[in-house]
Amino acid sequence: MTTEVNTRLTGTHRKAILAGTIGNTVEWVDWALYSIFVKIIADEFFPRSDGAVGLLSTLAVFAVGFVMRPVGAAVLGAYADRYGRKKGLTLTIGLMAGASFVIALTPNYDTIGIFASIILLIARLLQGFSAGGEFGSSSAFLVESTVPGRRAFAGSWQQVSVGGGTLIASLLGTVLTSVLSDDALHSWGWRLAFVIGGLLGLIGLWLRVSVEDTESFTAMTTGGRAKANPLKAMFREHPVAALRVVGITIAGTLTYYIWITYLPTYAHITTGIPLNQALLSQTLCLIVFIVLLPFAGMLSDRIGRKPTMSAFAAGFVVLAWPLLAALDGSFVMLVVVQLIGMLLILGYSANCAVIMAEQFPPEVRATGIALPYALAVALFGGTAPYITTWLSESGYRDQLWIYVSVAALVSLVVYLTMPETKNKEFK
Repeated sequence: MTTEVNTRLTGTHRKAILAGTIGNTVEWVDWALYSIFVKIIADEFFPRSDGAVGLLSTLAVFAVGFVMRPVGAAVLGAYADRYGRKKGLTLTIGLMAGASFVIALTPNYDTIGIFASIILLIARLLQGFSAGGEFGSSSAFLVESTVPGRRAFAGSWQQVSVGGGTLIASLLGTVLTSVLSDDALHSWGWRLAFVIGGLLGLIGLWLRVSVEDTESFTAMTTGGRAKANPLKAMFREHPVAALRVVGITIAGTLTYYIWITYLPTYAHITTGIPLNQALLSQTLCLIVFIVLLPFAGMLSDRIGRKPTMSAFAAGFVVLAWPLLAALDGSFVMLVVVQLIGMLLILGYSANCAVIMAEQFPPEVRATGIALPYALAVALFGGTAPYITTWLSESGYRDQLWIYVSVAALVSLVVYLTMPETKNKEFK
């Protein structure tokens, strides 16, 4: 039975969780802004002669950014395992903020031609590299900064911060698309959003510099258990755990990027709902999602990882078709569809950081979380907006649900067959 000492958070624990959450939030503002303004970026950085080609090109850059995530995961995850969670988190947020400033200040295609597209690609690759290392380092930091009986609760704040970053980006998009004219939005309004994102990144950098590293990492290094090559050690000693992380991630990343990141743009393109209304729907649903995430983590700490994650996957197997088919261009229906999807995703998002952290010892934990997760995200998350748009443009919009349901079914099998780790010993 879990005792009081295993479940009660101290002031030190709360301070570490708060610092990790705020820093991660501002990092994900910068990442999410690209999706929010993807249609405008298409017009600014690619030829306007064919709107569909420009949009698909911009989404291809979105997907290519995900290609760098496994590279960043391997390099920055190993860095965090070798030199500390704090140093890893400081590096990732600096890279993300710098890339946001580059995107904000790059002249458009009409001014410098193909160089605008190239600079955008490089900046997005840099952001992908940063994001690849961010998840492993921040997940390890948060889960290691708590007591055994509250690991899912602490880990859920990683996704609270991701949702918070997306929410701030959505709020920026909602405000700017509502108060600015179309000309102002295209000429400077979207750039202002990226400048704000970069400045928030600098605030996050300051917060991360001020926080202490985790006791798990400190004990591991002082005990002489640090690995000279965490990446090699992860593959050699924990291959099954790494494959399990991939399976855990498939459905979660696909549904997350469709429902939480890209659905406003998808609904705007396919049903004609005004973009500001679609972003407002996203904002309202995100608030509910973020508020409920810690409670979903507490539920996982009480009843386990397997039942809460299985409920998420089974829900999408059954409901993907009726939810996507219900989109009809109305604001109310979009809210309903987004909210139901986000409530299901709670089962994944509240668990993903903790379940992955519980697969590995501290000497390879950041790498073990980051690289398999980034590979799955690159394959299934980064390509989701492109595939979704391609299906719509090619007349296969009604078949999108099959893609979602199959991914959910694959992860459901993983969830049902994996060992329960709620009470696993955690160093």
